[in-house]
Amino acid sequence: MQAPDDPLRIRPTPSTTVDEMEDIPPPASSHFPRAARLTALRPSSVPPPPEAELMLALGDTLLAAAAADGEICNRELRVVRRILRRLHGDDDLPLWLEAHIEAFDPKGFSLAKTLDVLRELPPEQRRHVVELVREVCDANNAFDIEEERYLMSLGVALSLCHEDIADLVVHASRTVDGFAKRVFDVLVAGSFLACAWPLLLMIGTAVKVESTGPALFKQRRYGKHGEEILVWKFRTMRATEDGDAFRQATRGDPRITRLGGFLRRTSLDELPQFFNVLTGEMSVVGPRPHAVAHNVEYRTRILEYMLRHKVKPGITGWAQVNGFRGETDTLDKMIQRVVHDLEYIRRHTLWLDVEIVVRTALGQKARSNAY
Repeated sequence: MQAPDDPLRIRPTPSTTVDEMEDIPPPASSHFPRAARLTALRPSSVPPPPEAELMLALGDTLLAAAAADGEICNRELRVVRRILRRLHGDDDLPLWLEAHIEAFDPKGFSLAKTLDVLRELPPEQRRHVVELVREVCDANNAFDIEEERYLMSLGVALSLCHEDIADLVVHASRTVDGFAKRVFDVLVAGSFLACAWPLLLMIGTAVKVESTGPALFKQRRYGKHGEEILVWKFRTMRATEDGDAFRQATRGDPRITRLGGFLRRTSLDELPQFFNVLTGEMSVVGPRPHAVAHNVEYRTRILEYMLRHKVKPGITGWAQVNGFRGETDTLDKMIQRVVHDLEYIRRHTLWLDVEIVVRTALGQKARSNAY
């Protein structure tokens, strides 16, 4: 059995690419609205008492949450201080607590002693501690994977069950990244490529003949844990954009070739991604990978956006077969896509993958917004 502090020890984050996507802190909330939160919070807890030992332990817990993604930003520090002032019931923090905050070192920090203090709290106060941690994690308008891992580990360490923190985290299905899903991916992708390689050769030749440029191109996307991958596609535009100024395709987009429009409507442009599935970078079913520029934009507009990267991206997904595919010209459309992606992560079964594949192949709803 692991030592109690092992899951909660501050480690260098393996997904630095996620954090590097936005080196500049989000603008002040007075100019930009707070990021959308997809799950309503249950106000069913009680704040812990402002006792000195407890305030020190809670301060360390909150600062560790701020450091979970690899760096404590100024906005997170402001939120930690605001929470502690609120609990202390004063406009200014006492000097001993301020000095404790300034001396905090995330590299050598462990929650073992802190947990000894927090575990003595009644359940409704332990729940409130986790709520406060989530408040810190949300401070920079983005709830990243490393922050969620810390919060989930803290909830377990405080003897809170899944139901106690179900509105604060996304509990992934046990099968969403299991052996059976990988076998399914290899069988589907391998069988398809073995049977459909003449079709891929024909499409590639037609793309090459119709317009100048490569038949295939690779776009940067973020895969599992926010690590960068290169996704294969048939070229459907006269330009192969893949940068910070990437612009989504719109209805009647002049960049799309005549053949490209057909390929996009029928999803045939996505077929080379079966090679990404065989290499293990993608899955047949999962959240669709977005352009890097879109991740930069939406991770601070939708709090749980980056939790889509808890699993491998897919060629098709639950959002797509429910009509949330194509251009996301409004925030609500992207919210609905993320809601469906997180629902898939929570309730995944192998039969759900089969259903999504069949609905993608036979249904029109998944294609209605593709252009």
